[in-house]
Amino acid sequence: MYKKLDDNAKQLILETGIDEFAERGLDRANINVIAKKAGVSVGVIYKYFGDKDSFFLACVRHSLALLDAVLSEAISHETDIESGIESIVRALIVHAREHKSHNAMYNEITSGGCKKYAAELAREIEGRTARVYSELLENARAAGTVDPGLDPKLFAFFLDDMFMMLQFSYSCDYYAERMKIFCGEDIADDTDKMTECFMRFAKNALKIGRG
Repeated sequence: MYKKLDDNAKQLILETGIDEFAERGLDRANINVIAKKAGVSVGVIYKYFGDKDSFFLACVRHSLALLDAVLSEAISHETDIESGIESIVRALIVHAREHKSHNAMYNEITSGGCKKYAAELAREIEGRTARVYSELLENARAAGTVDPGLDPKLFAFFLDDMFMMLQFSYSCDYYAERMKIFCGEDIADDTDKMTECFMRFAKNALKIGRG
């Protein structure tokens, strides 16, 4: 008979799974390794999460829930698009540093390591941010604080491309080195400079304050 897991134990299993999937991808990830590192039996993982694919999807959705909370908190108290984007940038940098495996897992998914779930996961992962960023831009356009001619959906797509690359740059080895090549060896430690330069770029692109 299996011991009932509390929320902390379940989260440990999910976080351990994310580490394994981020490093090895869905096909090569090993449930036995995950179970050993999490201090549980393989049977417990299957009991609570189903087969390997179901467990992988549970790990992705666990990660998404944390990202949703980060984004919601970042913009919950902001009243204008400039402060909203700045809050998102800072929050994403902090989240990427604290949860590197989460973003490394997303990178594995986006690079083609999980083709059979590509469409499903794209809708789940990107659907959330597409809605948040489109609404942010639509509200700013209606308020006259950005370029009145911008298309909120397309500009949300461009903005999310930048956010996604920013997260990968703090989480994935290749993109971290890429950031050093473009921006300097110490840029990863200078959140203020990164945020300031990101905001200059975004303000000019969106014509914030000059709509």
